[in-house]
Amino acid sequence: MSETEENIFLFYPNIIGFARVILAIISFYYMSTNYILSSVCYITSALLDAVDGIAARHFNQSTKFGAILDQLTDRVGTMCLCAVLAHFYPNYMFFFLISMGIDVACHWIYLHTSLLQGKASHKFVDLSSNPIMHHYYSNRNFLFFMCMGNEMFYCTLYLLYFTPGPSRPSIFGMSLFKMLLYISTPIALAKSFISIVHCCVAAKNLSIIDVNERKALREKSK
Repeated sequence: MSETEENIFLFYPNIIGFARVILAIISFYYMSTNYILSSVCYITSALLDAVDGIAARHFNQSTKFGAILDQLTDRVGTMCLCAVLAHFYPNYMFFFLISMGIDVACHWIYLHTSLLQGKASHKFVDLSSNPIMHHYYSNRNFLFFMCMGNEMFYCTLYLLYFTPGPSRPSIFGMSLFKMLLYISTPIALAKSFISIVHCCVAAKNLSIIDVNERKALREKSK
């Protein structure tokens, strides 16, 4: 008797991933009318990003589908929030458009190139030798800190459009949300810089794939 084929769509981390998508859609629907409900749904969806990874490792249910679903949910969620912020803060629209472009383009080329590298045996540029990048890749707590700091930046901008937030506790007379904005701004800028580095390295690795494929075609045609 053959083994029952696994249904990866029902793996626990992927079910969590579907829940993240539903929460994100609810958040998008209420973004202009109910900032409390929208924020709760968006932040919960973002926090579940860490939970699905824990579930995948605990139940040994890591899948390529789950990784892609996770990345798409992250990128689309941030992109949609940036689109709303561009509407709320029209004077800073260019910043939000550039931010969306960097986030989507850099992650797409990096992920796509990583998949292509898995099918090749050539030597590629490896960022893990860099101490900062090695820490970024190998320390899950640091990665979580960077991702949450980035989300905090955009979420506090969103909340500040509706309310300054609690006035206590405060530092230098700033409300809680404004304090969080100042704290998260350098983290968001650092994460954008890392995304650009990823893009440059991915482009270099993609060029290596192209060069080797063209070389193989030339040798085959001889």
